[in-house]
Amino acid sequence: MKTSISLALATAVSFAFASAAFAAPPTKTGTTAKGSVLTDAKGMTLYTFDKDSEGKSACNGPCATNWPVLKADAGDKAEGGYTIISRDDGSKQWAYKGKPLYTFAKDQKAGDITGDGFLNGAWHLAQP
Repeated sequence: MKTSISLALATAVSFAFASAAFAAPPTKTGTTAKGSVLTDAKGMTLYTFDKDSEGKSACNGPCATNWPVLKADAGDKAEGGYTIISRDDGSKQWAYKGKPLYTFAKDQKAGDITGDGFLNGAWHLAQP
């Protein structure tokens, strides 16, 4: 009996590690009129902001209302070019190659890129 319980536990643990090792990245790749871009799970275009510094978001308050952050959940783990940053309000946000990621509130459907070049060119499409 102990052997079967130990085997069951070992199997469960190995499945847990395997699923963690093969965790999906927080973004997908989509196609727009300007080429390939990173998107969220819903296919909405992701953007980066020139005023952000490496691993630090400068978009808070009303800015974050217009530019919703790509939120990271408590159990998410950084991997590859993806990191998780802490925001001023204590929440977590995904970043790609050190640049925090956002959607744009005025984009209505997957493939929209209305935020590209916004604010005198400070907002850019996040590209793979």
